[in-house]
Amino acid sequence: MGDVVTAPAPAARESAPVAPEPSSRRRGIWVQLGVLALTVGALAAFRDRLPDFGAMWGAARRAEPGWLAVVVLAAAGSMGAFARLQRRLLRIGGLRISLRRAFAVTYAGNALSTTLPAGPALSVVYTFRQFRRSGASARLATAVILLGGVITTTAYTVIGLAALIADPRARTPVLLALGAAAVLAGTVAVAALRTGVRARIVAFGRRSVRRVLGHRRIAPYVERLWEGRQVLRPSRRDWAALVVLAMLNWVFDIVALHAAALAVGVELAPQAVVLAYFAAQAAGSVLPVLPGGLGAIESSMAGALVAFGAALIPAGAAVGLYRLVSYWGVVAVGWLAWVVLHEGPRLSEGTRRRLAALGDALLRGCSSVVLLLPYSVPPGVRGAEPRNG
Repeated sequence: MGDVVTAPAPAARESAPVAPEPSSRRRGIWVQLGVLALTVGALAAFRDRLPDFGAMWGAARRAEPGWLAVVVLAAAGSMGAFARLQRRLLRIGGLRISLRRAFAVTYAGNALSTTLPAGPALSVVYTFRQFRRSGASARLATAVILLGGVITTTAYTVIGLAALIADPRARTPVLLALGAAAVLAGTVAVAALRTGVRARIVAFGRRSVRRVLGHRRIAPYVERLWEGRQVLRPSRRDWAALVVLAMLNWVFDIVALHAAALAVGVELAPQAVVLAYFAAQAAGSVLPVLPGGLGAIESSMAGALVAFGAALIPAGAAVGLYRLVSYWGVVAVGWLAWVVLHEGPRLSEGTRRRLAALGDALLRGCSSVVLLLPYSVPPGVRGAEPRNG
């Protein structure tokens, strides 16, 4: 898997995914540091009201091994689904890479994204370069990253909406909101039957779309997605596979949380676990105490589980077990994958070989336990395997 590190050609730089400006990244880092300082202060001020961590550790130690195995398999399944989604997109674009390399790039990119300041931007650039070194054109690499993000975000929204509808307490307001939107759309459709009104609606819609798509933060992504249409033309079968993989990416991660809860005796309705999961994801995005949502995700997830009826100590133990596997375990595999891809620090040759062998074995294990959709290479599709350095 060793790659010769080469700088992308000028065309690749021009077509590279858009990353936040350095000033924006610096502001994000300062915001994180400020929130972290406030969090530390709050912990010191309210330390007497915090749950007993010794009791949570005791609950975690008594967790059922069978459910813990499900947590591990589900976390591997989540990462595997996303790796397969990106691999499928690359194949649609005419590039064939090994499943092991797709796993390595996915795990390594995730490690960068969730452990470093401004990690998501670094992860995008890193993934782009790895796709380029595997033989993808700059346009294909960009299209895969952007379209993969759009598909997974859409799946995230659909699953969250379904969980809200399934929850008895949230069902009524959600259905009312959807009904209001449907009535508004129907009213507009009826009004559009009149020629004069239709012309005004179309003109207003075009102006609104141009205004949104022309926004300086959105326009670069729209432009690159439009360019990607020339290299990515999924068939109906491809779209079906991509949608299933995007859904499994989230479903497996939610299953990991549910299994962690069951391991310590927390029994909640599936939609309650899903809503707790999404509440934590939202908190991690809005209040990034540390990279990877550390601090915000754990506290909000445990609080949501308690709000849905779980006791505080088992809820905290469940969240701890879930994050131990789905965050720390995945990050550890990711940094080993980073070394396997020969992006590691200047280590001795013997140390590098041992780390590479360990990372390679872990990646093989992760890919072997994930039994998802098989891949069939369309006739005539040829691609490049990783170039050995």
